[in-house]
Amino acid sequence: MRRDPTQVALLAYDDLCTFEFGIMVELFGIPRPEFDHWYHLRVAGLERGPMRASGGITVETPHSLRLLDHAGTIIIPGWRDLDAPVPPVLLGKLRRAHDQNARILSVCSGTFVLAASGILDGKRATTHWRFSEQFTERFPRVHLDPDVLYVDEGNVMTSAGSAAGIDMGLHLIRRDYGTVVANSVARRLVVPPHRDGGQRQFIDAPVGSDDDAFARVLDELRSNIQRELSVQSMAHRAKMSTRTFSRRFKAATGLTPHRWVQHERVRTAQSLLESTERTVDEVAHQSGFADAQILRIHFKRFVGTSPTSYRRAFH
Repeated sequence: MRRDPTQVALLAYDDLCTFEFGIMVELFGIPRPEFDHWYHLRVAGLERGPMRASGGITVETPHSLRLLDHAGTIIIPGWRDLDAPVPPVLLGKLRRAHDQNARILSVCSGTFVLAASGILDGKRATTHWRFSEQFTERFPRVHLDPDVLYVDEGNVMTSAGSAAGIDMGLHLIRRDYGTVVANSVARRLVVPPHRDGGQRQFIDAPVGSDDDAFARVLDELRSNIQRELSVQSMAHRAKMSTRTFSRRFKAATGLTPHRWVQHERVRTAQSLLESTERTVDEVAHQSGFADAQILRIHFKRFVGTSPTSYRRAFH
């Protein structure tokens, strides 16, 4: 049985996580006539309504879990409580949908539902960092990565804290419709098309400083990232001794100057790979790396993939 991935079933349940639910409606449920094709979202009620949702509101839907029997994309927007058992009927439908190659997504604590069904066994996954210890103890067969925004395992995707569901959703839209469409949706949401980190969000978040004077130093260094940036030269630009600069740099950014430079050069390379047709050699030089091979080494370390694969996914 082939399921249409544009047919989306969004789970609703009593004690619903309102924000996670709303994110998915905004991404996949709002008509977008500017595009030739779009998703068709319907809400599948786990219980008969009205179902309570956080914030004192209620949700009703004419559709039951039968939607999960045909939907090509199924979304679990959080879960009502980490210790709340998942009804066997829901677990069974998730397993059946997975066996029929439906795509199944979870936001935040919704990962616990997917793990309870067994479809995450042997796979990578993520959830909110506050839940990582409980998750690991309860589901030792799942390879949890608590440091990323989302994990894409093909037909199963999991996201971290609530807002990371936006990152995951935009990633799926990019997979389905390409970068231009995903960027357009992101602009409507007034969010970045994707937060730094590439396909699997491995790279650290952009590092700044609360110290205004030091923040200006970082901005100047970013604008010269393609040049030789030794600790000594950076300290000279900041008009500090090397020792003082290194100490203040680590306090301000949480990174050593050397690590920060590598990080910023990879971010620059990502931007060039996404937005230009420059060769990998040209990207390497323009982002401050000596050659393409050194770029590949650092890119793999930070992003988890090669520059060529990254461009294929995000250009």
